[in-house]
Amino acid sequence: MKPRPTDRSLPMALLRARETVMTHFRPLLAAHHVTEQQWRVLRVLGESGPLDATQLAVRCCILRPSMTLILRTLAARKLVSRKRHARDGRRLMLEATPRAMALIAKVTPESNSIYSSIEASFGRDRLSQLLDILEVLGKMRPKQQR
Repeated sequence: MKPRPTDRSLPMALLRARETVMTHFRPLLAAHHVTEQQWRVLRVLGESGPLDATQLAVRCCILRPSMTLILRTLAARKLVSRKRHARDGRRLMLEATPRAMALIAKVTPESNSIYSSIEASFGRDRLSQLLDILEVLGKMRPKQQR
């Protein structure tokens, strides 16, 4: 049995689509000296409020070892603060600082403009459908292997 051709492979198609979309956003992030992964962390923390490292890693789709370095960098730049959990002193809670919130506010207008451009090219309804489909796909769990 032959593998699927890469032009009809779901993982490859998702990667190609991601790369295409990110080519629009990378210059914006680079202009603000933020990596894609750092931006994900800042956006999730800015949107959600404090999270522990495990919750943050899951929501950002970043492996824990990589998250450690990202958080260290963001903390050194005073974009993320760390505090002990109020009820469980063993847990560290991570939070976007006011400086991070200011950065998000500064980047948001151009980011929204990029989204609008993508939406105009791809179609508002198609983009909405795609996001709905990807949300469902992202919640699928693999069947247990025997």
